Amino acid sequence: MALEQFRAQIAMIMDEIAAQPEDAHELQERLREKLDEMRALGLEVPEDLAEFEDALEEDLEEGVSPEDGATPPADPAA
Repeated sequence: MALEQFRAQIAMIMDEIAAQPEDAHELQERLREKLDEMRALGLEVPEDLAEFEDALEEDLEEGVSPEDGATPPADPAA
């Protein structure tokens, strides 16, 4: 899968997280899976998304709800 396809899919997930905060945990897991796919293919994960992933993980460990926790990068497809 090309890098641009990953970016488009990640952007869609990020839009869903913003639009459906009640489903944020499931969507966060999809985001993590997508980033893991990128890593498995040897693609570089953009720094802002890697930082966002780390923040989501910290929030999960602390029990912070997604709407109160990490702020997504401005434009994950950029």
